[in-house]
Amino acid sequence: MKKGVISVLSALIGAVIGAGAVGKVTGETIRKTKSMSDKHLELFLMMNQWVKVKQEGKNLSSYFDKNGYKKIAIYGMSYAGETLIEELKNTDIAVIYGIDQKADSIYADVDIVSIDDDLEPVDAVVVTAITFFDEIEGRLSDRIDCPIISLEDILYEV
Repeated sequence: MKKGVISVLSALIGAVIGAGAVGKVTGETIRKTKSMSDKHLELFLMMNQWVKVKQEGKNLSSYFDKNGYKKIAIYGMSYAGETLIEELKNTDIAVIYGIDQKADSIYADVDIVSIDDDLEPVDAVVVTAITFFDEIEGRLSDRIDCPIISLEDILYEV
């Protein structure tokens, strides 16, 4: 009888521990999925604003001209960073380099460096990774002395 009770209790405790472990893994998966979803929604909304700007016949180079930024760097060399480089081709604005965490594995029309490398002086750094702007701005402001601007802000000011 005692062995039977111990067996049942062991099975119940094992089930509870197993359910807890599954719940923890599932919760972490849900959190990561929501975070990625939120990030991509923000990226979509920013790119949608960019389309609206283009439909109005505007070019982002006008923002840089107006503010006297002739030499810039771009932080975040994914879709938005690549698109910004293309947007500024054949304008008076020179993209001197890109900054990215994965600098060693990115190939672009400009030099790509890590935030920990020596950052050449520029007139401004444009951050395309808008979801993490505050964190990135904090790190960049310790490394370079120029305005650090969110691409999203530029898109709404053009």
